[in-house]
Amino acid sequence: MFEEGQLYAPVTQGADGSVEVELGHDHPGVDDPVYRARRNAIAALALQWQPGEPVPHAEYTDAEHDVWRIVCAELARLHERLACRPFLDGAQRLALPTDRIPQLDEVTGALHPLTGFTYAPAAGLVPLRTFYGSLRDGTFHSTQYIRHHSVPLYTPEPDVLHEVVGHGNCLADDRFAALYRAAGGAARRLVTDDALEFFSKVFWFSLEFGVLREHHEVKTYGAGLLSSFGEIQEIARADLRPLDIARMGVQTYDITHYQPILFCADSFGQVEDVVGGFFETVDDDLAHRLASSAVALDLSG
Repeated sequence: MFEEGQLYAPVTQGADGSVEVELGHDHPGVDDPVYRARRNAIAALALQWQPGEPVPHAEYTDAEHDVWRIVCAELARLHERLACRPFLDGAQRLALPTDRIPQLDEVTGALHPLTGFTYAPAAGLVPLRTFYGSLRDGTFHSTQYIRHHSVPLYTPEPDVLHEVVGHGNCLADDRFAALYRAAGGAARRLVTDDALEFFSKVFWFSLEFGVLREHHEVKTYGAGLLSSFGEIQEIARADLRPLDIARMGVQTYDITHYQPILFCADSFGQVEDVVGGFFETVDDDLAHRLASSAVALDLSG
């Protein structure tokens, strides 16, 4: 399993149909029986869903809506200063509610007329080939749970805030949507796990944790940064390296800490040309050659 897969708490289903989300020992909600019951119930909704059916509604509590409200208010202030223009344009077009958690079908209702993307519910980790490949068809698999109320500005795993505020606002912009679709096409062309892992790291360091320069200032276009109150503010202290697909595809990272190394594009246009061009053309042979060239450069350097 690639490292980003470890971000999700495993979901298991018993012979009696009961569903349990296995939270890590250091998860903020691990000792909260009410939160754990909510996580199990929300995961069960997604497991019961079948493609073509209406997306099940998660009946959120007032406390859960409060978490959404608090985080949206804090992120909005940071986005004004640190988010790239295409993200801000997408956010304006999508116009997500900031005082309550929207249902996934509500997000789809606003998003689909803009770029053709729809949201599908996920209990937890979706197999990476399925998750990435579905982007080609304009489907984004999303969790529905929200982080624990005790630390609203932190989550150890992707929640509905990350999926909708981070990715959803990106998907509402035509240029972003084209990149996501191209990524889906790339995932479908790749056969070997090594090639898929190389691709997934490029996706990680671009559409999840990518930064760029805009009017001589560093901005972010990665959904992982755009949905993280703490990490988006750390880009000023990160080791910013030039956009380099070969090195992005082999760069190691620790999902439990802020990313110390980020790859910075000169503009969103460069992201489209370099990252988008990679997504449009990569196959197993190209992924292998790029990975080998990065290793060779490291050995010679």
